Amino acid sequence: MSPRKPVDLLLLAFLMAVPAMAQSTIAHEPVVQSANPAITAPNSLSLPDTTLAINSPTPLSQRIVHYEIAAKYDPKTHGLDAEETLTYHNLTGQALDSFPFHLYLNAFQPTSTWVRESKRDGTRDVSFEKWDSKDNGAEDIKRFEVVGQGDLTAQLQFIQPDDGNKDDKSVVQVHLPKPIPPDGYVQFKITFHDNFPRTLERTGWKRDFLLAGQWFPKVGVWWHGAWNCHQFHGATEFFADFGVYDVKITVPQFEILGATGVEVGNVNNPDGTKSVRYHADDVHDFAWTASPHYKVYEDNFQGSVGQVKLNIMMQPAHVDQEERHARILKQSLDHFERWYGPYPYKTLTLVDPEVGSAAEGMEYPTFITGGTAWWMPQGIYLPELVVEHEFGHQYWYGMVATNEFEDAWMDEGINSYSEIKVLDDILGPRTSIFNQWGVTMGERELQRLSYIGVADLDPIARNGWQYENSASYSGVTYGKTSVVLLTLEGIIGEDTMRQAMHTYFMRYRFTHPTKEDFLKTIEEVSGKDLRWYFNPAIYGTQVVDYAVLKVDSSPVDWYQERSKDKKDKKDKKEKKGETEYESEVVIQRKGDFIFPVDIAIAFDNGDKIREHWDGGDGHDRWIRYTYKKKAKVTTVEIDPDHKINIDRNNFNNSYLAEPNEKPTRKLTNYWTFLTQLFAQVLAWWMI
Repeated sequence: MSPRKPVDLLLLAFLMAVPAMAQSTIAHEPVVQSANPAITAPNSLSLPDTTLAINSPTPLSQRIVHYEIAAKYDPKTHGLDAEETLTYHNLTGQALDSFPFHLYLNAFQPTSTWVRESKRDGTRDVSFEKWDSKDNGAEDIKRFEVVGQGDLTAQLQFIQPDDGNKDDKSVVQVHLPKPIPPDGYVQFKITFHDNFPRTLERTGWKRDFLLAGQWFPKVGVWWHGAWNCHQFHGATEFFADFGVYDVKITVPQFEILGATGVEVGNVNNPDGTKSVRYHADDVHDFAWTASPHYKVYEDNFQGSVGQVKLNIMMQPAHVDQEERHARILKQSLDHFERWYGPYPYKTLTLVDPEVGSAAEGMEYPTFITGGTAWWMPQGIYLPELVVEHEFGHQYWYGMVATNEFEDAWMDEGINSYSEIKVLDDILGPRTSIFNQWGVTMGERELQRLSYIGVADLDPIARNGWQYENSASYSGVTYGKTSVVLLTLEGIIGEDTMRQAMHTYFMRYRFTHPTKEDFLKTIEEVSGKDLRWYFNPAIYGTQVVDYAVLKVDSSPVDWYQERSKDKKDKKDKKEKKGETEYESEVVIQRKGDFIFPVDIAIAFDNGDKIREHWDGGDGHDRWIRYTYKKKAKVTTVEIDPDHKINIDRNNFNNSYLAEPNEKPTRKLTNYWTFLTQLFAQVLAWWMI
């Protein structure tokens, strides 16, 4: 997911304070009981070692947090009241006397950093020409207690670690009277109220639909010797520690719910509500959805470590596409299990969001949203694209859990690369996006197109909020990363690349690896020093652009007088192959990225020559190849094996002595497709 991922344009083309009574009702509800009864007092705290929601006899992560939440949602006001008990295990190796918490819903206020940046850079959710109160979001802490240290509500302070915007309230911090020692536990009891916005950034309501994402106070991550708890930005996502979640959600009985983890209880209450309980192990977030309209289909996938229950929640208008959703979901599971590693959770919930809700294409642990439209021919693979992409996040976001604030590419980009590989294998490399009416487009083409317009603007390795604009964030984080990794395949080999990805996933799942962990794993598995490539590709903005600068074939005896007699000319033509030519081919490096390239040169007598230019020491911008043959050069092609996916301009990579009409016809088809796409996007935007 991203505020502006390339998927969004395709998706768009085809496609409102809880009363005091409600608060007093929930204020006396007991917090969801943990599977571990030891949570009673600070000196006897521990974290659950439950495995109810995973196909494993033992925990899979180093559990740091245990969230117990009892929440009551009022669909009439779009408000929620809740009590949260958070047990935190201090594994930092030092005493902690302060704790920051994310309050993500506070980002949806007109003076917040998220709104400022989204208004500046644009967002698919709202134009921000004016502020509508329906877009207001709020996460209000009513009481904040630290067990054994008392009520510290008055000690809470909003902080703005990234931009100093004093109006931003997406991060709050508390200082404790008594520090928590290394290996010690602390328990927070938090009473809070949420006001959900009309769907913004894949959270909130639309009509009677709700997607509850980033809805509870969430503690930051102690990472590399400091708290990592960034503000919510227009182009950032999330980062949290692994642990256990026990959540009870109370809603009207007519609501149909879906959520992270496994359902462990469902009871009707005398007041016309029901309380549904969920449990999740070894996850770092919890999301849920509610709507009275879902049509729920159940399926199963037999994974390598156990069975996975699939919950597919479709909108009534899309029930005829349930089979498509189930099929691509199981195909994605199968490919990731075979190529990268096991999916260890017992459930996976796929939500088809309310039409027009801006909740399409989002990922949470064991919980994803798709995206489709009522009219979706089989050759338009939008549902497959969205479902596969969001499922892939279960691995690179859900289990590997990198810091998406600082290195969004390690989730979004790596996921886009694996998306290309999976969809290529299922739907074909040139037809995995669109295959209708003689027009085709593959996922790798889409990702490359998103990259080439912003190729020299920002490096891949950049904090998410520091990109020049949203197009650069999207084009670099998704597009550039994916084509950089595709090009890497050409350097180390496809099989080696797949093995490196498998090694990286198995080694770093349920941890928070860094970019260097990823890059060093690839070097280790490949046995190659790849810094010559990684430094400009990941850390730099250098652009690969090689061009055929000049091609010429002239007779060696050009200085001799030629006959003007027509019969003589005919005789000479009939003697093809006897005239000796001196040919020159000049290749130019137009970009600053030095990349070794192969050049294929063909002659009109059938001869073919391969040349290799390693780029030299970087001082030379061109190289000349000369040949003496009784034949003329007919074609020149740079990168004939099409391994260099990061070349910014493929149109200058070849030379043809005789024009070929096929590329022209293909370009015409693409132009027709893109103009139709633009028209549909414009029509959506004006609704």
